[in-house]
Amino acid sequence: MISVAILTKNSQETLRKTLESTKGFSEVILLDTGSTDSTLEITEDFPNVKIYRSPFIGFGPLRNLATSYATHDWILVLDSDEILSPPLLEELKTLSLNPKCVYSFPFYNFYKGKQVKCCGWHPESHIRLYNRKVTSFKDYEVHEGVKVDKLKVIHCKNPILHHPYRSIDDFLNKMQHYTSLFAKQNKHKKKSSFLTAFIHGSYAFFKSYLFQKGCFHGSIGFVIATYNASTAFYKYLKLAEENLK
Repeated sequence: MISVAILTKNSQETLRKTLESTKGFSEVILLDTGSTDSTLEITEDFPNVKIYRSPFIGFGPLRNLATSYATHDWILVLDSDEILSPPLLEELKTLSLNPKCVYSFPFYNFYKGKQVKCCGWHPESHIRLYNRKVTSFKDYEVHEGVKVDKLKVIHCKNPILHHPYRSIDDFLNKMQHYTSLFAKQNKHKKKSSFLTAFIHGSYAFFKSYLFQKGCFHGSIGFVIATYNASTAFYKYLKLAEENLK
């Protein structure tokens, strides 16, 4: 048996489709970090959802906290803007789960409802299914991931559908949050300066727009390349500021 674990905060725009895709699971653990919209009201339509609450303690610690509430040892981790595709749901039914393995899924990333196939957004995959008795998430504020160690990674064929950005505001809000977490996580661990931030930002733009073919995808490619560059620039600029404290 598999328990699904989802983190939420003000997820009303995307949560319903996520929960619709997990209706076939007996248990969905939803850990909320302070929603003020209708996120928790949406869950009332899904009897398999169990709600827990926590202050924001970093993404890695939150993942592990959500896992601790689960009844089953096999954990499938989702974000509130991720949907299990119908083919993936069928594939999951055929898996012979091995505790010595972790399971990775391809991600199809969307912007304004259109799949993005440039700027490092495709191809992409993440480990999202594991046995909690064997491994857990890294205890990182951001860019958390499952500890693989000596475990074998099984690559599933069918995708999770990811809808992280529906407007420019989504880009800006996520950039502000993630760059601050990066600076906090790496304070006095990495050196940084304005020049470091400029180099990282410039490289991120050219990598996304030229090397990862954003230039062939019109305005979407330019917007995403600029977002990637801005994120890289501000996370190192914030880190330089944090290092002075």
